[in-house]
Amino acid sequence: MYMRLCPDYNLKDIYEIDLDELKSKGVKLILFDLDSTLMVSKSGKYLPKTIEWLNRVKQDFKIAVVSNNPRVEYISKVRAMSDFDVLGSCAKPDTKVAKKYISDCGFDVNECAIVGDRPLTDILCGKRLGCITILVGSINAQNEGLPTRFVRWLERLTIKK
Repeated sequence: MYMRLCPDYNLKDIYEIDLDELKSKGVKLILFDLDSTLMVSKSGKYLPKTIEWLNRVKQDFKIAVVSNNPRVEYISKVRAMSDFDVLGSCAKPDTKVAKKYISDCGFDVNECAIVGDRPLTDILCGKRLGCITILVGSINAQNEGLPTRFVRWLERLTIKK
């Protein structure tokens, strides 16, 4: 289990992702976690910096959100402000929803990267799928409370080489 949680990339945040490197590795689809990865957790809105960055990403990749959030009204709100697919109730690390989405889009798992802030859900899902995995810190790390930071620290103990 230890090696399965070791992401291919471990970065400070989404803005550090080397898009040229992913492109050179044949990645065509990037699946993002939502809360704490693309937007401040439970905020229901993207930061202007994130919108600008996502517009650059979309020039070379198909992108989508695969969120574990089960709240229909929340996911609907995010869908309404996104010009890409947003899937809720994905139950990561279960791979069923992500695998079906990848297949429905006509991609192979080796053409996909999964990006998220949680080793035990996002990274494990990506490893089980066979995708490139990118662990990022929270998009709002500087404003997270002590209990959240402690849990993140504990989770990251499982991925150190």
